[in-house]
Amino acid sequence: MNSIIVDDPVQAILNDLHSYELLHDKFVSYITRDPDLKTLVHSYKSRFKDLNHLKTKIERKNSDDSMLPEQQRQGQITSENIKRRITDICGIRILHLYIGQFKDIHNALMRYVEAGELALFETPKAYTWDPEYLKMFQDLGVSPTLKESFYTSVHYVFKPRGDSDITCEVQVRTLFEEVWGEIDHVFNYPTKSDSKVIQEQLKVLARVVGAGTRLSDSIFELSKLDVNEDRE
Repeated sequence: MNSIIVDDPVQAILNDLHSYELLHDKFVSYITRDPDLKTLVHSYKSRFKDLNHLKTKIERKNSDDSMLPEQQRQGQITSENIKRRITDICGIRILHLYIGQFKDIHNALMRYVEAGELALFETPKAYTWDPEYLKMFQDLGVSPTLKESFYTSVHYVFKPRGDSDITCEVQVRTLFEEVWGEIDHVFNYPTKSDSKVIQEQLKVLARVVGAGTRLSDSIFELSKLDVNEDRE
């Protein structure tokens, strides 16, 4: 592939990298200073996409797009559209202890959207393999998708304001889900492992992690009942 096709979009990102950094810092300040989020968030991770990885992603997406039937093509990624087409230049991952905290985390984030301090690039998406969680996500206005890969996470793409094309992808997941995600990432990103044994073992691990998520949620719910009983 002609390097100019790849390098021009990357330069467009470099020219606005400070804007991505400002959005990142703004969001981290919410996580660390908001009184509700401070009590709900166990920890967070953040990163900016490596430029070599970005070039590879552009090449892959452009190649994949050219192989599609004409009516399904989105077109090549260019310096004019890269900010809309690749929305994870900045990435933040919020980790929490148990699934029962997600509703409060979601509501805390949406308050910033409602106040106009942040804007959503798209409807939040929940990826899960557990059908029992689908209704919870739907009730919160989060679009759920069942993943056969057993990937589990809630994805938001935020902008600093409605008319901006600067974005930051924010993922929210439990610590148990993070363990599975990190191990899966080693074997399936950027290239999926062709080992059937590894893929099956990852599914087993996902079920173990799912059981841990449910058990931790149950423990915390029981602790709330004990507190209420002590007050009576």
